[in-house]
Amino acid sequence: MSHLELNLDGVEQQPLRTFTEKAYLDYSMYVILDRALPHVGDGLKPVQRRLIYAMSELGLSALSKHKKSARTVGDVLGKYHPHGDSACYEAMVLLAQPFSSRYPFVDGQGNWGSPDDPKSFAAMRYTEARLSPYAQLLLSELGQGTADWVPNFDGTMEEPKVLPARLPNVLLNGGSGIAVGMATDIPPHNLREVARACICLLENPDAGLEQICEHIQGPDFPTEAEIITPRRELMALYRTGHGSLRMRARFERENGDIIVTALPFQVSGAKVLEQIAGQMNAKKLPMVEDLRDESDHEHPTRLVITPRSNRVDLEGLMAHLFATTDLERSYRVNLNLIGLDGRPQVKSLPVLLAEWLEFRVETVRRRLQWRLDKVLKRLHVLEGLLIAYLNIDEVIRIIREHDAPKPVLVERFGLTDIQAEAILELKLRHLARLEEMKIRGEQDELEQERDHLQSVLGADARLRGLVRDEIEADAEKFGDDRRSPIVERAAAQALDESALVPAEPLTVVLSKMGWVRAAKGHEVDAQGLNYKSGDAYQSDTQGRSNQQAVFLDSTGRTYALAAHTLPSARGQGEPISGRLSPPDGARFVGVMMGAGEDLYLMSTDHGYGFICRLEDMISRNRAGKAVITVPQGASVRHPMRVRDPQHQYLAAATTDGYLLLLPLSELPCMPRGKGNKIINVPAARLKAGEEFLADLTLLDAGDSLTVVAGKKFKTLKPDEWREYLGERGRRGTKLPRGFQKVDILRPN
Repeated sequence: MSHLELNLDGVEQQPLRTFTEKAYLDYSMYVILDRALPHVGDGLKPVQRRLIYAMSELGLSALSKHKKSARTVGDVLGKYHPHGDSACYEAMVLLAQPFSSRYPFVDGQGNWGSPDDPKSFAAMRYTEARLSPYAQLLLSELGQGTADWVPNFDGTMEEPKVLPARLPNVLLNGGSGIAVGMATDIPPHNLREVARACICLLENPDAGLEQICEHIQGPDFPTEAEIITPRRELMALYRTGHGSLRMRARFERENGDIIVTALPFQVSGAKVLEQIAGQMNAKKLPMVEDLRDESDHEHPTRLVITPRSNRVDLEGLMAHLFATTDLERSYRVNLNLIGLDGRPQVKSLPVLLAEWLEFRVETVRRRLQWRLDKVLKRLHVLEGLLIAYLNIDEVIRIIREHDAPKPVLVERFGLTDIQAEAILELKLRHLARLEEMKIRGEQDELEQERDHLQSVLGADARLRGLVRDEIEADAEKFGDDRRSPIVERAAAQALDESALVPAEPLTVVLSKMGWVRAAKGHEVDAQGLNYKSGDAYQSDTQGRSNQQAVFLDSTGRTYALAAHTLPSARGQGEPISGRLSPPDGARFVGVMMGAGEDLYLMSTDHGYGFICRLEDMISRNRAGKAVITVPQGASVRHPMRVRDPQHQYLAAATTDGYLLLLPLSELPCMPRGKGNKIINVPAARLKAGEEFLADLTLLDAGDSLTVVAGKKFKTLKPDEWREYLGERGRRGTKLPRGFQKVDILRPN
């Protein structure tokens, strides 16, 4: 079947695929060209252009009285834009909101929304509007032959295809839109900076991006928040036409409080407060005590953040808030617009400005040509009138005596049809003697204007000079200072979770069955706590609530959990295996807490051990990490905190009554492994289970050592236990009779 056929009834037929493809492409082009993307000439989308033109047709200039917005919307919908009234009114609201548009086109009266809630504007039957003074930059030349006119949707009237903008509004107010398969996000810019860049390009058409960016520092939003994107990224953005930029709120310090005075573009203060309050309620922001909004008419943005104490690092706190709330925000930039060729394209800044200047020069040329045509036409008419005045009696006679005087006048005085018609249209009052002087005066003025217009139109340099002068005048009249300062800063980083938790003293208790709990304070009787039936005390450690609790299991693996997340010691806790994934059959033998650089003695009952830093044992993995290698048949001993490895001694005793003391410095410090031999236990006895390491303890030089064997105990003073000093890995010295079965070594 061909792509287009007629059946017997004369009905057009075509494949569904062909029809749907054409229909969707037509719809896509409509959305792109007639709805979503702005034109490079006036920087407006069709609905915005129609709103501004309709308001000018209603006489709503900046000097007129405000009229109901519903009047404007009704005219736009009825004459030019047959779409929904709510969408049309919302487009009008955006043109009026000073916090949405850098240079608003509409001067609104009534409730037009607020920065906290831009969509809180009143209905169009309540608000009133007129054009702002800035709108004349689009409309002042409209009736001077500068615009192409196209029929409206029903063909009953005409509307301008593009308004004759005197400045590149596409950059000044920016815009955003989503079409089919493409989108646009053009940030606003400062009028004075853009005007200087345009003048630079007029004077030097070959100017590159670097020269243009000497004038355009970057976007300029309707807010005083900082643009923190580095200059090299802004240059890359302007070079390619797409990229992103970041804005950050500005704050001050006042009596120890943080005062946020400016928010990023389109960020709601109420939402920021909600985000901060959410972190406070989740106890993720302990350094903040109070939060309030003191914004008023004099201070449109004044958010007060009260820190918990004057010791709080305000810079660190704000960096965290920048990273976790809308106090810092990223904006996409995509300079996608409809060019002079009628096609959408992403353009670099130099190309965009050059194309707009081409549009502007052509607009001024058309305006001057339109005026020149009118001047020449008037001079032609005046020439005929002057002939009439010089022959007034003859003219009157011809008019009185002939029924059709026009052809007679044309033939008698060599006039054109236009001149003859102008003579016949003269009123009697204009036959006064002084009228000839007025004609000659007007003729002289128009001849001077004709010569000036012809000289400008005939010289490209003079034409561009006129465009430059007009841009300078408009920049002087409507320009203002930059609002968004550009301050290069690194992107903010959120604080680590441990830094957000108050550093309160905490005791973590581990039971033999692997249940864990945390009690506030360090004065806790861990062994006296209530345990489940069949369970008992295993281990405890002291630290801070903002630290990690590190658990050691019987296979030599370590695991870490944030201490502040552990259940309270008011109950019996919870099984630690519910939050971790230890190997089958493993049991937990110890728990550690402290700073990352704290040292712990890791050992097995086969007499091997080493010193390990706590940070080397921390793992974010539920399955933990292997730290100490456990020989077959050996058991992992409880870890011991090391205070000073260079001056402490290690006492080791076997179950057969051998005691050995050695300087702790003889053991290596390593992140993982089996360790070195501390005390020598014969391999045969280890294998048979007849002897193994009974206990280890750490001593300072002045400590005494108590040896416990069953119900007996013996205390060795420093000069006594020094007799047991030896080299690492030796068998040690046999204890006296009665202490052959050592249970515990305890420093005093």
